[in-house]
Amino acid sequence: MTTATDDTKRRALGKGLDSLLPRTHLGPMPAPDNEGGRPREVPIDLIDRNPFQTRGPMNQDQLAELAASITANGVVQPVLLRPQANGRFQLIAGERRWRASELAGKKTIPAILRQVSDEQAMEITIVENLQRADLNPMEQARAFERLSREFHMTQEQMAQRTGKDRATVANFLRLLKLPATVQARVESGELTFGHARALLAFEHAEEIEKAAKRAVVLSLSVRQIESYVQGLLHPERKPRKEPAPEVQIDPNVRDAQERLQRALGLKVTIEDKNGRGRVIIEYSKLEDFDAIMEQMGVSDRG
Repeated sequence: MTTATDDTKRRALGKGLDSLLPRTHLGPMPAPDNEGGRPREVPIDLIDRNPFQTRGPMNQDQLAELAASITANGVVQPVLLRPQANGRFQLIAGERRWRASELAGKKTIPAILRQVSDEQAMEITIVENLQRADLNPMEQARAFERLSREFHMTQEQMAQRTGKDRATVANFLRLLKLPATVQARVESGELTFGHARALLAFEHAEEIEKAAKRAVVLSLSVRQIESYVQGLLHPERKPRKEPAPEVQIDPNVRDAQERLQRALGLKVTIEDKNGRGRVIIEYSKLEDFDAIMEQMGVSDRG
């Protein structure tokens, strides 16, 4: 049964940054600047990059596409800035729009100003990225680690601020225990979050790296790598069989499948045969299903 609290939390997701802030910071949000929160045009060369940004390198092709859109239609959504004592501005949210505007040759960009602390600026950045963008698992793990290290937040506090379950936050943080080579495979998309969780059952880096390489070479599914890992850890339970490689997937289908998984944060399978098939989205709790419905623009509230 859906509670009023659950319904309130779900309605906050995806609605925009301002709707998230009242529920996600420690104290009251400082009042906006004297323009009442209305967008103003700010010179692009007066804006400094967000030091709390959790994203890694941006896809240059996607950035070029956004720049072309901005050239044709302008910046649809203002960026969020905070004024600095030296007369410059620091970016809080909207780095892709800022960079694409630079690429498009724009001199100014529409922006909303907010007087916020370092903690609030970092919080807003992480919340915006986790709720709106397709951060890979390692970027999410490092974002949570920064909240813990720099602001001494507990896992429970991080969960409250980002709308995640505490167990989910803990699982992301565990990814940082993986060897650097395996973290790189997760970051590149060769291994999924599920693969990485299965590999963490091993204690030694050499075992993790060997199993990770095997998963990539044989294109093993999460279930297959879980069986392989458990077979090594508990050989007495069942004779371990050589896992068979999965059926090869068309690169275009695989790319679409991976993009859907990143966008939804859920396991997605595309079964395609000569241009016909089906898309399977797996979810484990009601909140995941409701999030899918919201992203598809389908509402159960009329």
